[in-house]
Amino acid sequence: MKFSTQVKPISYLKSHAAEIIKDITENREPMLITQNGEAKLVVMDVKSFEEQEETLALLKILALGNREIERGKFRDAEDVFAEMDEDDR
Repeated sequence: MKFSTQVKPISYLKSHAAEIIKDITENREPMLITQNGEAKLVVMDVKSFEEQEETLALLKILALGNREIERGKFRDAEDVFAEMDEDDR
């Protein structure tokens, strides 16, 4: 994601809100809003936000799994499947 093409001052946001919503929804490119020359917020469409949240959740799960593996807290898949087969009997 390149913010360089989607940087606008807050005054632009105030005067072009409907247009910004339409553009961001159609293009799915976030917009960086500045105030007094400093980056202050990012505006993005809901679908992109939800996808980003799902991605972050998956990354957290992977990180937790990796920590468990590093601590030696895991079982071989063969052992788990063998135990499941025994439970089915």
